[in-house]
Amino acid sequence: MPNSSGARVGPRVAASALVIAPALALAAPAHAEPTADCLAEDGATVEEERVTEDVPQEILARSGADAAVDRFTEELCSTSDLEEARTVVEDHADALWREAVDRVQGTEDVEGDLSAGDDRPLYWARLGMTSALNRWAPDFEVDADARAELVAALERGSRGFQGTDAADTVAGYDETEVTRVVVTGFDPFRLDSDVRQANPSGAAALALDGAVFETDDGVAVVESMLFPVRWRDFTDGMVEEALLPHYTGDRPADAVITVSQGRDGRFDLEAHNGAWRGGALDNEMTGTPETAPIPEGVPTVSPQPQWSDSTLDHGAIIERTTGEPFPVYDNTEVTEIPEGETRPVTRPDGPTPGSTARAGGGGDYLSNEIAYRNTLLRDATERDIPAGHVHTPILHLGAGDGVTDPEFEENRTAIAEQVAEIVEAAVRS
Repeated sequence: MPNSSGARVGPRVAASALVIAPALALAAPAHAEPTADCLAEDGATVEEERVTEDVPQEILARSGADAAVDRFTEELCSTSDLEEARTVVEDHADALWREAVDRVQGTEDVEGDLSAGDDRPLYWARLGMTSALNRWAPDFEVDADARAELVAALERGSRGFQGTDAADTVAGYDETEVTRVVVTGFDPFRLDSDVRQANPSGAAALALDGAVFETDDGVAVVESMLFPVRWRDFTDGMVEEALLPHYTGDRPADAVITVSQGRDGRFDLEAHNGAWRGGALDNEMTGTPETAPIPEGVPTVSPQPQWSDSTLDHGAIIERTTGEPFPVYDNTEVTEIPEGETRPVTRPDGPTPGSTARAGGGGDYLSNEIAYRNTLLRDATERDIPAGHVHTPILHLGAGDGVTDPEFEENRTAIAEQVAEIVEAAVRS
């Protein structure tokens, strides 16, 4: 990314009506990670190791999400075979996602004193669970492949990849009157510079999951999902695995909009997505500059294009949204190596024919890459639908060491509401 207690939106209510009310948070002590007899000390990833730090533990405790980690660990340790463990993983993954959505949307009472619209409890709870899986040492054999599949199942379920039946259950509308919209967000990142980081794209996606709003032709229903800030998952095809069913399924999506945190004080609608990944360090502290590798076995465009463009109607979105409190821009800038040249140049009005990508409008990090992979899938499957990327403003915490503050919560609310407004405008256009 170059870079809420929210009311659940019901049928025939505009998604932009989401109200994510900030709440003041009181200090609460962090606590140590719970121990379990079946967990080894070693085995956690670099990203998972951060969950034992004071700030993540405070976020978990003050949100009540630590209870979900404890329940999962206890049940995992009590399993007697791999099949039972798989059931535990799948059940807890689905519950973690649903609890996170319900928390952000305010459909259930919020435990603890951390404001409801926060995306961080889901992030740290998931890491607590995957850490437990990676350190799990049961008294029956679990090989590396089986463990990896359990971790993948937990990731899929707790990120919303399993989907929702909301689009099939809108009262008063048949299937032909329901527009399906996929909205994606990201985990927090740059945690080694400030482990308190949140990601407003994640909060917005959680607030929008299941949202229903009216259109001229019926209603639109939003299905949300979240992605990790890890190069390896993108290399392994996580984006294609999650999004391809929405391009080729029995009832594919009518719009796919990816969202991430971007630049200070503004929203950007990114016009051009580049094939180049710059290799900046991810949440596992890895990164290699290279052309984004496309996994085998998925529809793609050959030869791999250097650019893939947004099909969101940027002009209509800007015209139909308020731009308050953050202005919305149509960003057409790219960085390219022009055909026949060797040095990169930045162009304000998109790539030139035959050029080599060095940064899309969204930069050369994972937000540009999800935008590229999404729009490449759109082209490969020949779907003529709105698909593109939205960058949100940066969400800042105050200068102190607290995990939340009133201005942070107010801005998170405002960003989530503007994302809803942009999504609605994109579908209406």
